[in-house]
Amino acid sequence: AGSFQEAGVIQQAYNLNFPLHMVPASCAQCPAWSAFSVSSPAVVLETVKQAGAGPEALVVRLYEAHGSTVTAWLQTSLAIKEAMLCDLLERPVAQGHLPLEQRGLRLSFTPFHVLSVLLVRSH
Repeated sequence: AGSFQEAGVIQQAYNLNFPLHMVPASCAQCPAWSAFSVSSPAVVLETVKQAGAGPEALVVRLYEAHGSTVTAWLQTSLAIKEAMLCDLLERPVAQGHLPLEQRGLRLSFTPFHVLSVLLVRSH
């Protein structure tokens, strides 16, 4: 019922096409853990990959899927020392430095906009 946004169609499609795989835990009550989370249901975290810049760098690619203008927070449990917007070839863009805030990284999207973020992990 309602719009595709209200019905959660995009999330359900991802759940169907990329089902969750269960892995046996090494302990009976392991704490819940997530490497990344996004605060807005309109933003999809599509890709996480090692960057060509080296083993300490990751590229995270996200897109706005609802046709809206939205600000979302990208949070990670990984230790990050630097974050910047980059292009599809993983080159930092001018004025692309992102401040590391307690809530994570603040990202602004226009309708259907794709953002790539280069994250440099701390040792």
